[in-house]
Amino acid sequence: MIEDVAPRDAWASLAETPHAVLCDVRTVPEWQFVGVPDLGPLGRSALLISWQVYPEMAIAEDFCASLRDAGCNPAAPLFFLCRSGVRSRAAAEAAEAAGFARCFNVAGGFEGPLDGEGRRGQLGGWKAAGLPWRQS
Repeated sequence: MIEDVAPRDAWASLAETPHAVLCDVRTVPEWQFVGVPDLGPLGRSALLISWQVYPEMAIAEDFCASLRDAGCNPAAPLFFLCRSGVRSRAAAEAAEAAGFARCFNVAGGFEGPLDGEGRRGQLGGWKAAGLPWRQS
């Protein structure tokens, strides 16, 4: 069963566990236009592997193979992040089924849920938690 972790708890675990990985499973346009988590203060980068392929949004058949190809240790903590926490949960479940033993979903994702005005980024998620991120 995949556990949800708060963004600040994911950051703390990434800071304390050098072999832990943050995998951002959003799409290329999201990375380019919305931004990405910045793990530079920890001396590393987030792993960017899309769970769904844009623009069709079909699940990437090679997702778990891409985790292996990127050098993810099946025993290391893997934190999955998407826009709001839905795609990342599905990606974490797939990774767990593929043999990655310590998969976690970052609750609220990168931008969090919609607020009363239909906007993201204020009510939860990585950005609202004040964690490092950058935009290109």
